[in-house]
Amino acid sequence: MHEPREEVNSSLSGTARDVVQARDVQGGIHFHAPATDRVRPPVPYQLPLAGLGFVNRRAEREVLDRLLDDGLAYARVLLVTGTAGVGKTSLVLHWAHAVRDRFPDGQLYADLHGYDPQAPVRHEWVLESFLRVLGAPADAVHAEGEHMAAAFRSWLAGRRLLIVLDNAASAAQVRPLLPATPGCLVIVTSRHRLPGLTIREGARRLTLDVLDQDGSVALLRSVTQGYRDGDDPAQVAELASLCARLPLALRIAAERAAGRPLMHLADLIGELRDESGRWEVLSADGDEESEAVRPVFSWSYRALPSDAARLFRLLGLHPGPDFSDAAAAALAGVDVRTARRLLDVIAAAHMVDQTVSDRFRLHDLLRAYAADQARLEQTPQERQDAVRRVLTWYLHTADAVQTRVAPQEPRVELVPADGGVPALRFADEAQAMRWYEAERDNLVAAVRAAASGGLDRIAWQLAVVLRAVYMTNNPFQDWLATSQIGLEAARRDGDLGAEAELEESLGMAYAQSQCLAAAAEHYESALTLRRDVGDTFGEALTLNGLGLLELRRRNLVQARAAFEGSRELFAALNDGFWEPRVAVNLAQVELEIGHPDTALGPLRRGIEVFKVHGDRHAEGNGLRLLAAAELDTGNADAALAHAEQAVAIATEICSAAAEGYWLLALGDAQRATGHTAQALASYRRAIALQEQLGDRARQAAAWDGLGQTYLQLGRDQEAVESHRRAVVTYRDLDQTWEMARTLAHLAEALDHAGTPQEAADARADACDLLAAFTDPRAVRLRESLAQR
Repeated sequence: MHEPREEVNSSLSGTARDVVQARDVQGGIHFHAPATDRVRPPVPYQLPLAGLGFVNRRAEREVLDRLLDDGLAYARVLLVTGTAGVGKTSLVLHWAHAVRDRFPDGQLYADLHGYDPQAPVRHEWVLESFLRVLGAPADAVHAEGEHMAAAFRSWLAGRRLLIVLDNAASAAQVRPLLPATPGCLVIVTSRHRLPGLTIREGARRLTLDVLDQDGSVALLRSVTQGYRDGDDPAQVAELASLCARLPLALRIAAERAAGRPLMHLADLIGELRDESGRWEVLSADGDEESEAVRPVFSWSYRALPSDAARLFRLLGLHPGPDFSDAAAAALAGVDVRTARRLLDVIAAAHMVDQTVSDRFRLHDLLRAYAADQARLEQTPQERQDAVRRVLTWYLHTADAVQTRVAPQEPRVELVPADGGVPALRFADEAQAMRWYEAERDNLVAAVRAAASGGLDRIAWQLAVVLRAVYMTNNPFQDWLATSQIGLEAARRDGDLGAEAELEESLGMAYAQSQCLAAAAEHYESALTLRRDVGDTFGEALTLNGLGLLELRRRNLVQARAAFEGSRELFAALNDGFWEPRVAVNLAQVELEIGHPDTALGPLRRGIEVFKVHGDRHAEGNGLRLLAAAELDTGNADAALAHAEQAVAIATEICSAAAEGYWLLALGDAQRATGHTAQALASYRRAIALQEQLGDRARQAAAWDGLGQTYLQLGRDQEAVESHRRAVVTYRDLDQTWEMARTLAHLAEALDHAGTPQEAADARADACDLLAAFTDPRAVRLRESLAQR
């Protein structure tokens, strides 16, 4: 729970091939990375499918074409504006798919939900998503938006991508998502003119108007072709006028007409004219798109069968615009087969769009209309029951994900499922994670909806359950948002235990995103709450998490105290799962302090327990630490044997993260036993793996080990270059202890390379950094450097 799998201790984006910080580095730097160190991720193609029946817009497409014909010598931004339902997204997607080959590095897409009932998407969420799909290093993903925005700009440098930012609410929402270098085109769609983008970013604006009369008729004809080919052209033109020549309204009206091929078009037009005449605009400001589109919605909605109309209304209450057939079933309290049949009816009327085989989406105007109809036709209790059904369905299904992803995590006693569709069950972790990825945005929206709807217990329980998923893949924006909302809900609910869980969740999220001061505050709050409610098991878990945080901060005395407290509590509880894990964490502190003899016994006992439990990952990590302890006590041969066992386990469990990390211990042991050729191979493979995984801190450790091996082989200049590369990375990551140790190694290499002044400067820098640490190991290193 409190030690995520292969946590990444790093905080800035890019690889060393992308960013070189030259401060305090003298002489030339030449990096010679092996070919395996240059892995690029798959090219992203995120654009949704474009709808069928696209007509006209020739002039607008020519404007888009000219942007490419003029070249992209600098980063370009195009703003496509127009009223709701005018076809902004349809135009952009049709054009973007047609010019896909002009952007060899891919296409990124984000719906910013600027006009949804929920709050617009924050740019931090989009940055996190884009960085992940681009294959940016894991340390590029951070809790701080400015950090990710800078990483995103760096990652786009030298690439040629098309970025579509759909449904933007403001210039501020878009600005952090813009590239800063030539080669990329960004297309933003919005109902607003967003003058800030045109003034500050020099965006070009393309304003999309309603279709002309010929285009409107062409769209109607394209949908009704084969169903009503004999309609009077004048009547078709009148139908287009009643739809205000808006593409969304035209398509819905055309679907209604196509579905009544034997009914005279004049009769259909009469129905729509009557609907328009009696329509009262629901919005307070009487906006034009409501006047133009809502009568068409109402005309088609009233033609739906009563059970389909009820489902459509309830879809307006779903927390997100995208949903599965199972979620729709839960919302309506019907079985999935019935929900699917009704969704097919609604989709046939073009009132909902099917995106994949089992998922659907509402246009934001249709979603607002559906919610209005639910308020008009369903009682408050019926609406609350529907929302509760779908939220408890999400809660219980997310709990089923936790069962597969993190079965060792403490479980929450969930509120009872609210009838209807049972929660999904998953055959394995991969299937569970596929569901989570598909529902990721909806799960965040569900936590918000529960909190805003007075369902505080569901809100905090869902936030707690999701933590087990979040700690495996670090979606920091989701993690922080749901935990904060859940914490506030737990406080309203008066549940101190839940507060403690969510304070700790925030501590974990901040720790893993390198916001260590914030992490400490939340861990301390969690610890106080655990003690207030007498939760001994929870207190032990929180102390373990706090110990890991202090170990990361190299506050070793505090880390030792936290681990000792945790171990004592687990021992008193006779907990055979957690106690040996905390003992191993404590042994790592002793090792860091410089007491390897003290660490040996707990490490050996922990490894035996892990073997009994069949926990291969914990066993391998224990062997890694044991190898380091044996090496520090001078038993290099034993260290080599343990490190070889650890790497063999990593291969067995197919964990690239474990292999990349544990290879460092193997390289150290091989170097100490004189197997320098094998050590070079181990460090190089670790470098390549960490490049793919995005862990720059561990990659820097591998560069440092490689440098020490080069020095042992008498290849002084290569040693200097390797250590400098590690120093640059550690400086970028603000990892003071690691940088100080590497500067000491750099100084030794510089001495051998015949540059004594540079060596003295490196030693002085290392001594300055080491002044912040008072543990015996740091003191000994500083004293040895000062004596040179």
